[in-house]
Amino acid sequence: MKKTLVTTLALAAMFTASSVSAADAAAGQAKAKTICASCHGPDGISAIPNYPNLKGQKEAYLKKALNDYKSGARKDPTMSAMAAPLTEEDIANLAAYYSSLE
Repeated sequence: MKKTLVTTLALAAMFTASSVSAADAAAGQAKAKTICASCHGPDGISAIPNYPNLKGQKEAYLKKALNDYKSGARKDPTMSAMAAPLTEEDIANLAAYYSSLE
């Protein structure tokens, strides 16, 4: 019984560790230069009053917003088009990058 429990816990720990990957802020920065900077500024501060600043936003908020644009839950033709090709990894990386800026 004890051996089964230890084995089960070890397998659960391995599965959890392998399924969680840290976001890569450097990859997010590279992606931001090509798809975000023209509207939201090269440093996440928009020069256009109607476009929000992304610098320093909370990571969870950025992920939710991008996923909502991608799914259509949040409506904006420009942002929906920009978010459509993003992968979950892209979204996590972008959120990590912008939330890391002070």
